[in-house]
Amino acid sequence: MTNRLISHIAFVASAIALASPPGLAAPPLPRLGADLAQTSVSGFSSGAYMAGQFAVAYSSIVRGAGMVAGGPYYCTGEPEADPPLRNALTRCMNPAFAQTPPPDAASLWSRTRQFAADGLIDDVANLARQRIFLFNGRQDQVLTTEVSDQARRFYGLAGTRAITYVNDTRAGHGMVTNRPGDNDCGASYRPFFNNCGIPLARDILSAIYGQMRAASARLRGRLLQFDQRDYVPQAGSGLADSGYLFVPRACARGGCRVHVAFHGCWQSAQTVGDHFYRWAGYNETADANRIIVLYPQVTASTAPFNPAGCWDYWGYTNPAYYTRSGMQLSAVRAMLARLAE
Repeated sequence: MTNRLISHIAFVASAIALASPPGLAAPPLPRLGADLAQTSVSGFSSGAYMAGQFAVAYSSIVRGAGMVAGGPYYCTGEPEADPPLRNALTRCMNPAFAQTPPPDAASLWSRTRQFAADGLIDDVANLARQRIFLFNGRQDQVLTTEVSDQARRFYGLAGTRAITYVNDTRAGHGMVTNRPGDNDCGASYRPFFNNCGIPLARDILSAIYGQMRAASARLRGRLLQFDQRDYVPQAGSGLADSGYLFVPRACARGGCRVHVAFHGCWQSAQTVGDHFYRWAGYNETADANRIIVLYPQVTASTAPFNPAGCWDYWGYTNPAYYTRSGMQLSAVRAMLARLAE
């Protein structure tokens, strides 16, 4: 039996198992021979911070990153005199409301270079070649533009040549879509999907990879559920038992790019079902452009304290959350390694 046929059988079997019966483990991630040199990431809110962390910590494999309502890398680590959670809720979200200064990109860039010198993250020289897409709605009062402005400044200091920054849309705090039924564009309430008539996921992928073929009107690829427990290094990672994957039909043969899409707070499958991994807008463009989309999941919990199911950008899993050894970062990296097999 050829490797291609084995991969195809595994692909079909995983698709059938998308909705695993309660009590039964989802199937493992398939081996798809993905091209990790073409990896990209994006996310909304806490997912935007997670995408930025991953793109810096593992910059050697990340071609580009999209951040919707997010701030600069290591935002919650400064000033060190304040607890990271306090920084997360104040200067890294709405500094004016909290009566704090915004994050300081220059200081954060200095710390980032030191982390690289200490071997905690990949070489920061890789950031210059990345393609960055930043989005912040002008009606967003949860995470304001003065925070995303500092993300723009951070990448300028890093020498990143390709930066797209959109901050003139009347969007509130939400993952922007063109999907009828989502919240009004200016909304800032759950489930944080806002119909602004903009296919933002497509715009992110286009900014990273260049011109895209037209999105598929009818998906030919499959959504798969997979067991994330193999990637949990120890208790307290915050990862859910299952994650999700969109695989275009052509990608069962190998050689495809991978985009990692990080949901925001209150947007995991535990909270909104399939809304993010099915309807955020990535799959239609990915289907037509041979891009696998990985949708890792975190879960709401009281221990560690994470009632909204946010990605860890303030250290609720471990103090090294922003480095290659961060529990969530290293788990996602291991998922990518599996897809590359």
